[in-house]
Amino acid sequence: MRTTINCKGQLLDLVNPKVMGILNSTPDSFYDGGKYKSDLDFLNQTEKMLAEGANIIDVGAYSSRPDAVFVNEQQEISRLIPVLSKIVQTFPSIILSIDTFRAEVAQHAIDAGAAIINDISAGLLDDKMLEVVGKNKVPYIMMHMRGTPQTMKSLTSYEDITKEMIMYFSEGIAAAHAYQISDIIIDPGFGFSKTLEQNYQVLNNLELFKILDYPLLSALSRKSMIYNFLETDATQALNGTSILHTISLLKGAKLLRAHDVKQAIECIKLVEQTLKYENTL
Repeated sequence: MRTTINCKGQLLDLVNPKVMGILNSTPDSFYDGGKYKSDLDFLNQTEKMLAEGANIIDVGAYSSRPDAVFVNEQQEISRLIPVLSKIVQTFPSIILSIDTFRAEVAQHAIDAGAAIINDISAGLLDDKMLEVVGKNKVPYIMMHMRGTPQTMKSLTSYEDITKEMIMYFSEGIAAAHAYQISDIIIDPGFGFSKTLEQNYQVLNNLELFKILDYPLLSALSRKSMIYNFLETDATQALNGTSILHTISLLKGAKLLRAHDVKQAIECIKLVEQTLKYENTL
């Protein structure tokens, strides 16, 4: 499996799992929407996540939760770029990922210092995205989703969800290769175009995605598949998140996308400590 990605000259080794901290500059994200009101809020949260051990900070300016309000490209850019520029100015060596499915937004973000593009649509919602990523030679996170954030809840019919997802990613990887994109990370898209039961089926089969030969990202943090099942809410979902992070790591995930960096780092440390003793008898 390919384990190193080149982030604007910085080599990030994913042999050992890493953490991507979530920073949303949106008013309507499901957990932290509207939480950060000023540049100082964003900088303080970034500093906190870096101090806790985050290797990447993932910044988003368009909520992709189910039924999210549509935001046009200029609105997304105006939310994103000022925050991004302040972060890069304050933390010049930071590795920033940008959560967007729009090529124009991706280009503006790369110009402002972003090193990774995190695309919920794997290039299917903007036919210029792969061209932009390939031209700029940045790593690309491709996620599984059907439709859009506004329509995905109705697109959950599969004959064999794992098999169909592997085919989806195989086609996406081939398309990325056509644009000379070689640094790729696979995100199964928990919560996107999947029922609660399908999310757990995919998690249980996560190790099967290793056949794609690219690192796996697990993005489960405080999601509805946790709090709906436990009949709580996102604010009460940290313990459930840590449990599913642990399962993800045991099944081969190399990157955890998390709101709570400290706890995700602890999951990695404990799993690594346990796995040191594999096959020692």
